[in-house]
Amino acid sequence: MDTKRLHKIERLIQKDLGEIFLMQTKQMHGVLVSVTNVRMSPDLSLSKAYLSIFPSEKGKEILNNINSHKKSVRYELGLRIGKQVRRIPELAFFLDDSLDYLDNIDHLLNHDKENDR
Repeated sequence: MDTKRLHKIERLIQKDLGEIFLMQTKQMHGVLVSVTNVRMSPDLSLSKAYLSIFPSEKGKEILNNINSHKKSVRYELGLRIGKQVRRIPELAFFLDDSLDYLDNIDHLLNHDKENDR
């Protein structure tokens, strides 16, 4: 598969999934779900979406909720991108905790600076 087309489809799915989650989380005040990355299999049959969830304490709970409603998310995605791809890929959602990791490193570095004083 042409990597240029693969990346184009990844960006398309990332944008549309982000809009879907934005619409779904409007009812849940104080919750934000953003799609940080999408990786497609070379045959375009599987899409792995990495989600950043705020507040991070609810991350696992919201991710489980999203995974339990995966079929309806795929259906909504199909309505949006159905004219641009032949098959709507299966979806797999993963928690992207890189922001929490960066916050932890930042906290540790600031803690070390305070101890040096």
